[in-house]
Amino acid sequence: MKIIDWYILKRYLATFFVMLLMFIPIGIVIDISEKINKILAKKVPFIEVMKYYGDFTIYFANLLFPIFLFLSVIWFTSKLANNTEIIAILSSGISFTRFLRPYIIGATIVSLIALIMGVFLVPAASKGFNDFRYTYLKNNPETRQTTHVYKQISDNEFIYVSSFNYQTKSGYDFTLEKFDGNRLEYKIKANTIKWRERDSTYVLKGYSKRTVGQMEDKLVSLPSKRMKFNFMPDDLTPTIYAAETMSLGELNEFIDKERERGSSNINAYLVVLYKKYSIPISAFILTIIAVAVSAMKRRGGMGMNLAMGIGLAFTFVFFDKVFGTMAEKSSIPPIVAVWFPNVSFGILAIYLLRNARR
Repeated sequence: MKIIDWYILKRYLATFFVMLLMFIPIGIVIDISEKINKILAKKVPFIEVMKYYGDFTIYFANLLFPIFLFLSVIWFTSKLANNTEIIAILSSGISFTRFLRPYIIGATIVSLIALIMGVFLVPAASKGFNDFRYTYLKNNPETRQTTHVYKQISDNEFIYVSSFNYQTKSGYDFTLEKFDGNRLEYKIKANTIKWRERDSTYVLKGYSKRTVGQMEDKLVSLPSKRMKFNFMPDDLTPTIYAAETMSLGELNEFIDKERERGSSNINAYLVVLYKKYSIPISAFILTIIAVAVSAMKRRGGMGMNLAMGIGLAFTFVFFDKVFGTMAEKSSIPPIVAVWFPNVSFGILAIYLLRNARR
């Protein structure tokens, strides 16, 4: 690499990390100001608060990664343009494509960091971040209660729970049906079901089992019965952020299992999976757009470039959130919804790059 490559690459990475160090403390201060009353009222242990803000830092940085990257590239490239350094570089015979090389190298480094964070660090941070919120900050402990959960737990077994509470690990109106082909073998019902962690069993209150026979059915009723099933409490509590807390391997296995069970939340899990790959790719697209927008010296100076950059960055985040939600709630294929912002902004990047070369 030439001196100019090292010069631009160091500015690229330094500005990006300084931008993170500037905005993350601001985010923490705003978050503390909103939550301090609840934290003090519930006497949350100090160590738990420190863990929460460690997770918050990773979660927040990953969430606003596109904005931080976009603004940092626009910031230092606009300074290069205002100091006529870009004009000097291009006047020396270096093509605009060659000028982009250190930016692409920087985008590669940042995208690898984003990929590693998304696979290894963000899942654990997301779990800690959300668990803290639900444990200490939610006014209603029933918040993580799901209703009308239907699950296929094996090829021929189906369960239903009218409601299940994550905190108490208990549910109501439990039903399990086992089939032999299209014929019902037996049906288990219980008024309540509760998970016993110490021996990995369920306690069924108001238990009844109807076994379908050739001539007549067999009915067994008991006030209480302990049983083992091949499903876990997490299978009855499809928390919104469940997929966010898993590593890549765990997420793939989880999606395969949920697809076999006919889960209604499969699109939400696929959105999380595809975003692990789409966010790192966005580093290249946003870098090219930022350079194309800010490499030209404008009458409005750096302020005009930053205004354009902020508008484009928030448009990208808006597209990302809207289409992700649409994939979860509608029939839009998750892969289309997740990659649409990258594809549309990729086309914009090509257009802006062609204009910048002129």
